[in-house]
Amino acid sequence: MRTPQSKPTWPAALTLAFALGAALLSPAAPAATARRATPAAPSAAPAPSSNSRCISDESADPQAAPAFRTVPSAAGGASTPGAGSAPRMNLLAMVRGAIHRSNAVGAAKLLSEAAAIDIDEAHAAYWPQVGISGQVGGIDAGAPNSPSVHGKQFQGGVNVSAPLYDGGHTRDMTDYRTHLAEVARYGEVSAQEQVALQTVSLALDRSRYTVEAQVYDQYARKMSCLVEALEMIVSADRGRTSELVQARKTQQQAELQRDQVLSQKRLTEIRLRRFVGDDLPPTEGIASVMLDTPALPDLLTMASRAAEIQSLDSQAAALDSYVRAVLDGQKPQLGLLVAATKSAGAGDSRSVSGGITFNWQLFNAASKYTTQAARKRAAAARMNREDALEARKYRMAEVHEQAEHAMDRARSVIEILHNSELVRNFTLQQWQQLGRRSLFDVMAAEGDHYNMRVQYVDALYDTQQSNALLWSLGLGLANHLE
Repeated sequence: MRTPQSKPTWPAALTLAFALGAALLSPAAPAATARRATPAAPSAAPAPSSNSRCISDESADPQAAPAFRTVPSAAGGASTPGAGSAPRMNLLAMVRGAIHRSNAVGAAKLLSEAAAIDIDEAHAAYWPQVGISGQVGGIDAGAPNSPSVHGKQFQGGVNVSAPLYDGGHTRDMTDYRTHLAEVARYGEVSAQEQVALQTVSLALDRSRYTVEAQVYDQYARKMSCLVEALEMIVSADRGRTSELVQARKTQQQAELQRDQVLSQKRLTEIRLRRFVGDDLPPTEGIASVMLDTPALPDLLTMASRAAEIQSLDSQAAALDSYVRAVLDGQKPQLGLLVAATKSAGAGDSRSVSGGITFNWQLFNAASKYTTQAARKRAAAARMNREDALEARKYRMAEVHEQAEHAMDRARSVIEILHNSELVRNFTLQQWQQLGRRSLFDVMAAEGDHYNMRVQYVDALYDTQQSNALLWSLGLGLANHLE
């Protein structure tokens, strides 16, 4: 028969093991102010101690991650003067750098400059035209009762002509080219906006994955603490080995999720470097740069001022000017002409002539069809403009609803997170008190809590992505960031 002094009884051993687990997992551990490990390079950071990994994983630094205990306001996180200015300027600097580096924007800019030169070309029709002509050859000419002329001859001449009246053709052609230049200019603005939207979207995704990696890293470290506590318990009670295996599996799953998010972040950075280069700014603070959702009536007012809509307006106006130019070409044309010629060699002669020229095209079957086609193209451009404006307004309404829903989802998740934190704390406490709750309840509570945190991060960044698209559909992202 065993004596009580030979070996601690099992209840006493379990009590000791649970006491050790409670000491490790208590949120009031001495290292409660320890810094959270950086998720970008978790292997490079020194391994934290058991106690430092078991503290409360809510960061006190508002720049590190969204404040999980604060309900986001509709006005965004940068409502305080000066708050969020550095992240906003970093985002604006990335947009400007991407626009400067973009070949597509450069090509659109060259097309805009070429269209501006076309205006000068059309306007130059008002200027006089001067030309010279010459001929070297032989001549053999004769007529009755006059001496014949034969031999070598050189002829030269100068012609000067200038328009006096063209029925407004030059004016309307200049107007036509002016509207086409506006189309090209708005095309350049649209190209810039596309680059800006892609850059901001990638920057927001990069920040999203950074924060999600932090959450999963916290989850993995909490499971690591649980594993260490269970190792002590299993050393006293081998019957709890299955719980240890389950905890290790959950820890590995959290680490796998963290690594997957970090891989997505690296892929996003590769895509982002294509736009802004290798020098990427930090992600701190971006989580609150674009949380302000504009009012839908204001957005609908901006819709008609968007570059794509104004480009369609200019296309319709250009085609209207072209119709007038075609009609002007059928009106009488008046011009001034001065010509001088000189012949040297055989049959030496000279002549000077000048006067007013008149031209009126009385019949041209093709001009009728040209005019009809131009009018139909102008009407089609106006219909395309109205269709594009209507589609843009409905798109704004759709994205606005998505932004509002994402913000409402973030507020709802915050409320759930508060209750989730209470549940996991009570569950952990009851598990520590000699097994009143199972380990599976503890892990389920922890997993639910961290999954809700990820949902909160997704809701915040879904709001920002929708807001970025809303501003892009309006007056542009760069204008909003400035």
